[in-house]
Amino acid sequence: MRRRRSASFRQDGRVADVIDIDDPADPRLDRFRDLAVADRRPDLPVGRGIVLAEGALVVRRMLASRFTPIALLGVERRRAELAADLDAIPAPFYRATAPVMAQVVGFHLNRGVLAAAPRPPELPLDQVLAGAATVAVLEGVNDHENLGAMFRNAAGLGVDAVLLGPRCADPLYRRSVRVSMGYVLRVPFARIADTRSDASWPVELDRLRERGFRLVALTPRPTARPLPAAVQADRVALLFGAEGPGLSDEAMRAADVSARIPMPPDVDSLNVATAAALAFYERLRGSG
Repeated sequence: MRRRRSASFRQDGRVADVIDIDDPADPRLDRFRDLAVADRRPDLPVGRGIVLAEGALVVRRMLASRFTPIALLGVERRRAELAADLDAIPAPFYRATAPVMAQVVGFHLNRGVLAAAPRPPELPLDQVLAGAATVAVLEGVNDHENLGAMFRNAAGLGVDAVLLGPRCADPLYRRSVRVSMGYVLRVPFARIADTRSDASWPVELDRLRERGFRLVALTPRPTARPLPAAVQADRVALLFGAEGPGLSDEAMRAADVSARIPMPPDVDSLNVATAAALAFYERLRGSG
């Protein structure tokens, strides 16, 4: 096993720690190991509590967020691409070949670089809501790709924060981070309920109403109001349910108004991330 340490000079003359590794069993790579094995994944809260950014673009967004990398693993091409961005980051960059990386993570990583950051403390609800005019509230959104897509839509369409209700997936799971293009690291989010159960849900929605938010439940029900009229308020909380079942009856009753996206009668619903994008856009258009 050979472990070579080399120097990558920063603009200020300091040296970034670039460590060449050709042994996939090197324990320093454990933060990146076995990403395809469910009970070994290091990016679970019950595991090592690591947040993983995959690809140069997502790594850059991590570097510009409150998630501070403690280590990176990648091929030389990606290290060179990120050299300027890593200028002020003291974390080591473990440089390896693509085959070595594949043995570590458990599959071929097309994007060629990973960054690992510890999970910081979760943001309190009051901090997330401070100054927010539009928030998304999720109930039972348990698909990581849908969740990541919703964060990406939120970033692009003027949503100030995402609030997680019961039975939601972990937004910091690697797939969610990747699908969000790193925006899950940038868009503030908070838990408005115990995400594992329905305990006390949806009483927590009253906390939004007390802060002046109009609660708008998205539903395909024909009795719901057209979306454009429903989102006209100073502060709006848009409620979305899981793919398939949608919002629970309890959440629907807790909302101030239900809203629908006009669709042909033979189409029953849209993908939840797509529906969210349309609702975000309508809210942005109406408040612009």
